[in-house]
Amino acid sequence: MRIGKLVVRLSLTALLAHGFLLVTFAAPAQQNAAPAARPSSNPPNIQNSRLNQQPATGSLATQLKDWTAQVTTPQWLGYTVPQVSGKRSVCCGGNDWTGDCTTCRLENGEHGVNVMRNDSDATVMLEGSREIAILFRAENHQITKIRIASTECTLDAGGVPFLWLTNVKPAESVALLTMYVRNDREGYRDDDDRHGHQALSAIALHADDSAEAALESFVRPDSLEELRKQTAFWLGEARGKSGFLALQKMAKSDPSSDVRAHITFALSVSREPGAVDEMIRMAHDDESGHVRGQALFWLAQKAGKKEAAAITNAIDNDPDTEVKKKAVFALSQMPKDEGVPKLIQVAETNRNRDVRKQAMFWLGQSNDPRALAFFEKILSQ
Repeated sequence: MRIGKLVVRLSLTALLAHGFLLVTFAAPAQQNAAPAARPSSNPPNIQNSRLNQQPATGSLATQLKDWTAQVTTPQWLGYTVPQVSGKRSVCCGGNDWTGDCTTCRLENGEHGVNVMRNDSDATVMLEGSREIAILFRAENHQITKIRIASTECTLDAGGVPFLWLTNVKPAESVALLTMYVRNDREGYRDDDDRHGHQALSAIALHADDSAEAALESFVRPDSLEELRKQTAFWLGEARGKSGFLALQKMAKSDPSSDVRAHITFALSVSREPGAVDEMIRMAHDDESGHVRGQALFWLAQKAGKKEAAAITNAIDNDPDTEVKKKAVFALSQMPKDEGVPKLIQVAETNRNRDVRKQAMFWLGQSNDPRALAFFEKILSQ
């Protein structure tokens, strides 16, 4: 599916149905050279604002609290921290975002986090900003918004004053944001304006060991299920090998089948070489048919030989007919040159009548000439 300039492999409908942030996987941009690195602590380009800069002093949490206590009319406070490595840009999105990440309009109702990631090995692709801006909006003595954005974005403050803090310690930033995650008991489902939701995203993008520790604390079994689900996504998307190891542990020990089902998606966005093998293990061994089915679905999005073998193995050997049917659906999600022949084979040879019917249904939806030829053959017998 294409969105503007971006090539998106995963189904947007499927992503939203799973309650995840919008993550796009982009084709390489044809650029010749990276811009000069932005000096540490400098603000991004801020438009339509009166900007005041001052160094962070004392505790960041105390400084934010004191600033908030003085604010009556709308104001913004921001700072930068090093961003976790990876080819991604972060925009404080809106429904009309097209991936250019040029301007974040902070005062016009836009919300959410759009992460543009590029998995190409092409050397021309920019690594993206090595810092990320953390933004707080206050009004009437309380924080009303938390936003994050890559520092190559332009921030349009809509006429609202901006206080920019320099020399903020990343560990203090993580500790501050962790308080918002812990204090938001309902902010992890379908509401990007919840402080906990935004704070969690910001923590995941910090290039600091304290972020690893915070994320791992969020996936303990006594944490809210929705928090564990959203944290699992970020472990796969942003945290590399340590994130994969945490997901692998969760996949084997989390008591919730709903959480484990989300882990299959988190593994599908991980770049770590062991992620596919763990998805295959979950598709084969997890005690929940729902989890096995979700693992098969996300394996289908990978569409490699190893993934296809796991899907066909589930059709042949899984004891649950519903899982077999989900595996057939997974075949329908593969590229047609791979999926259609396998669907025809299932429709012709599988011993389970329900599975054969499911294969024929998805063949009928494929609009593929090979499927038409198969049906003509069946009807002529």
